[in-house]
Amino acid sequence: MKNWMRANKGFIMFLMLFGLFRTAVADWNPIPSGSMHPNLLEGDVVFVNRLAYDLKVPLTDVVVTHLGEPQRGDIVTFSSPKDKTRLIKRVIALPGDTISMRDDQLTINGKPASYSMPADALEAIANVGQLQAVQLTESAGGSERRIQLLPQVASAKRDFPAMQVPAGQYLMLGDNRNNSVDSRYIGLVPRELLIGRAERVLVSADIQGNWLPRTERFGMALGD
Repeated sequence: MKNWMRANKGFIMFLMLFGLFRTAVADWNPIPSGSMHPNLLEGDVVFVNRLAYDLKVPLTDVVVTHLGEPQRGDIVTFSSPKDKTRLIKRVIALPGDTISMRDDQLTINGKPASYSMPADALEAIANVGQLQAVQLTESAGGSERRIQLLPQVASAKRDFPAMQVPAGQYLMLGDNRNNSVDSRYIGLVPRELLIGRAERVLVSADIQGNWLPRTERFGMALGD
């Protein structure tokens, strides 16, 4: 073993440095579910900038220094405060914001969100089948994005009372509002659990179909 390690010390050093790079500087994140439809699809692999908000001690949640501030509309990866599972959602409310939801409509700091450009779509739900979906452009809190609603899903949390987001915490929602495990289920997300900002799709493949590459999504920038 010692002889092997000496013979391959350059390769071993490369792996160690690469691992540190992924845990401290930049990373990639495969999209495993439909919780961010219609903006992120199963089979997308997104580039995550780990230095967008904080410099952390590698392999830990210990913040060395703040480098930037999360903004409403950012797509972020983070560790779930419930079970530490890595999730990817959108920042909807910032520390100090007052937010509520009623019948899927957000209100942020007393201003109801507006919704426009409705379009029909289909959503495949495991063990259920194809459901009719509605896609809308949501404008709320100074940011705008495309979202999706599933009117037939009776168990979705379409309402929550007004609450003020405490300092150092963030409210996250999936763009696929009625098919997303987000802050309505896992609670607010402390800043130290943020991993980074998802900035673009690196590559994409149709993993639910024929596994062909979706070249039109390669390099696609992510934003509101």
